[in-house]
Amino acid sequence: MSEPELDVVGIGFGPSNLAMAIAVTEHNGTAGAGPAVTARFLERQASFGWHRGMLLDDATMQVSFLKDLVTLRNPTSEFSFLRYLHSQGRLIDFINHKNLFPLRVEFHDYFAWAAEQVADQVTYDAEVLSVSPVEDAAGDITAVDVLSRQGGRLTTHRARNLVVGTGLRPRLPEGVAASPRIWHTSELLHNLPRLRGTEPRRFVVVGAGQSAAEAVATLHTEFPGAEICAVFSRYGYSPADDSSFANRIFDPEAVDDFYRAPEGVKRQLMEYHANTNYSVVDIDLIDDLYRRAYQEKVLGRERLRMLNVSRVTRIADGPDAAVATVRSLVTGEKTTLEADVVVCATGYHQADPYGILGDVAELCRRDEQGRPEVRRDYRAATDPRLRVGIYLQGGTEHTHGITSALLSNTAIRVGEILDSVVAHRTAPALVAA
Repeated sequence: MSEPELDVVGIGFGPSNLAMAIAVTEHNGTAGAGPAVTARFLERQASFGWHRGMLLDDATMQVSFLKDLVTLRNPTSEFSFLRYLHSQGRLIDFINHKNLFPLRVEFHDYFAWAAEQVADQVTYDAEVLSVSPVEDAAGDITAVDVLSRQGGRLTTHRARNLVVGTGLRPRLPEGVAASPRIWHTSELLHNLPRLRGTEPRRFVVVGAGQSAAEAVATLHTEFPGAEICAVFSRYGYSPADDSSFANRIFDPEAVDDFYRAPEGVKRQLMEYHANTNYSVVDIDLIDDLYRRAYQEKVLGRERLRMLNVSRVTRIADGPDAAVATVRSLVTGEKTTLEADVVVCATGYHQADPYGILGDVAELCRRDEQGRPEVRRDYRAATDPRLRVGIYLQGGTEHTHGITSALLSNTAIRVGEILDSVVAHRTAPALVAA
């Protein structure tokens, strides 16, 4: 063992487990909170990073700055976004800006600032290789050994609880592989420097959500000689519903409602409120893109082409260009577009939260659709033999609703997980529940 048995090992260190590390730090610094919670977080990246490939200069957050890593759980926290602004000498400037939605690059800097303050809990550049059960004399699994590799060194951490926060994985269309000419939007800023100084002729952007619209706007600005073809099956970009009543779907109390609701009601709620988060675009960006398209029509040079009510049926990387085949959903007519780059804004999928758990995963229960069974405190339902807490930060949308992996409820979620960890530590009889 690299250190004594830990209360918590966190797998992954994105915003969710960063918030968890902060909650642990604040718990340990609170008088009367009981014994300190010991934790170690393992992150395969070399440093903290969050969607770096889409940190566009003018892109803003889609949630209020008050839904930061801590404020909804602890409004007086030293880890709040306002405390970060004060430390950077920008608090007054931000107030004068009269805006609830900071730049995305600024919020990333806030995350990095917070991560630096809890760096003693994190091991970066650490790839988790396996999770192995540790049995007691009665055959119960009371701990797990987490084996990780950092460079050429192997390290084992023994833990009584795991908090799995492995995040999302970029999703490309079926049968399509990334290449120098075929990108996922998550790689947009990483790949753009290769094209600067060249004269691309055409880009094709596939998708109708926020990332797609941002990619279209960025490429249109960055390469003034190129044609930008936006392909989506809708008639136009759909605005995100961020109205006050609809936003209640992100309230902490809404998680309780969703968790208790019958399965049919859960499906209805997801359908009713999908337009708060999925495949929607900020109205200001929609207006900006329409303004650009109209202006080009007036001036007689249309570089921004909207291929709406259409679907890309094939993307191939040829010897001289990427080739996208676009089919009209109205007429069925197919158009072949040769492009310097095809950008796929086709979203993300949630990695199987049990995928890294090895034999331990066999003791974690799934529902009839193969999804994790999860308690209200985000603790996986398990075989009674498994007395280790497996907590999921993501992969619980089917049980906890739309905020499962979103920032909106992160501060509250990690507080609930930490409360559960502490409660099970002080009341061992609860562990098998």
